[in-house]
Amino acid sequence: MARNDLRPVIKIRSTAGTGYTYVTRKNRRNDPDRLTLRKYDPILRRHVLFREER
Repeated sequence: MARNDLRPVIKIRSTAGTGYTYVTRKNRRNDPDRLTLRKYDPILRRHVLFREER
């Protein structure tokens, strides 16, 4: 597999509806499903769940 196939660049969007996004990479072998991370949303000024969008 090529490097881009194994660790693609993904966007994770805030579930709070603010529209704020982070850009990161994920390992497809370890996380084949959609990724959810708890990260800081500067618009709300608190930590919320961020979900991978495709």
